[in-house]
Amino acid sequence: MTTGFFHDERTLWHFGAIHTGNLPAGGWVQPSNGNFMAEAPDPKRRIVSLLDVSGMMARLDRRSADPASEEALRRVHPRDYLESFAQMSANGGGSVGQDGSFGPGGYDIARLSAGLAIDAVDAVLSGALDNAYALTRPPGHHCLPDRGYGFCLLANGAVAVEAAIARHGLSRVAILDWDVHHGNGTEAIFRDRPDVLTISIHQDNCYPINSGAASERGEGRGEGYNLNIPLLPGGGDQAYRDALDLVAAPALRRYRPELIVIASGVDANALDPLARMLAHSETFRWMMAQARALADELCGGRLVAIHEGGYSEVYAPFCAHALIEELTGERSAVADPVLDFVRAQQPGDAMRALQRRLLAEQAEALGFAAQA
Repeated sequence: MTTGFFHDERTLWHFGAIHTGNLPAGGWVQPSNGNFMAEAPDPKRRIVSLLDVSGMMARLDRRSADPASEEALRRVHPRDYLESFAQMSANGGGSVGQDGSFGPGGYDIARLSAGLAIDAVDAVLSGALDNAYALTRPPGHHCLPDRGYGFCLLANGAVAVEAAIARHGLSRVAILDWDVHHGNGTEAIFRDRPDVLTISIHQDNCYPINSGAASERGEGRGEGYNLNIPLLPGGGDQAYRDALDLVAAPALRRYRPELIVIASGVDANALDPLARMLAHSETFRWMMAQARALADELCGGRLVAIHEGGYSEVYAPFCAHALIEELTGERSAVADPVLDFVRAQQPGDAMRALQRRLLAEQAEALGFAAQA
């Protein structure tokens, strides 16, 4: 089996407004002496480094890509948004929306990030690769058609899906988003479309605030093709297993997609500063194993993961490494140094039972058969 890894060092040169942690510096917030942006390059760079030193990179088909074309971007983003973004980029940088700042050349870097996603999907659909992981930056799942949002400047995953529909004539694509934050941008882009099923598993009311409720099911012809699975904060490993088993997997089986795209955030990890979910590396490994099995069952193994969030410099690399190992079907000698500690922090029986009951109620409301 051949797994592609799509990455370009230039995407790690993206930078934006000065932050301290996840807060813009200024006023009462003292500037940091370290990283100057919440969505910093270091976690992603460390993913690449760990793949290199573990020997996993040698087992991957490593590729870069051309920047996304204007034609590809305009399937999602209006011309005036792209022109404004490009002009600000040429003039030294600016902001295209909430938490949407960037520096000189930011538009070109964002186009490259989207291009990585497009080429990863295209390589799998054309049969050149069995599956693929695109380490994109800046991320994309919060970006709205007409403005950036939540560190996302272009909607990488949505742009790649639209390119796949245009090039390969797909009629049913599923996007499974396990980033810890609600995939509000992806939802907005496809909310009235039956040809794209969007599933977002996220910490309830984490980001954006008041977004991603289970009651938000799409609109018009797309009603029923948008699925939100909000999880209680601190739900940990079992919450993600139950969310997939009880709700996401039955939804995918009912839909029977021709391609599964994963919005692969690793910010549900226990050490992430922007969430409170207590997942660990084996959570992510298990989720990828389920995604692979579902892709084999439903769409000939056509599976592409597009990186989203993950802000713990020390732990995001171990979680992403586990995902990529599972995607290839191989293992390395890498050992998660905090796995035992995070497993010991998992919630107790009462919390797990409450979360499972809520998910079972959602599954029943959707018409999915109960599982023991």
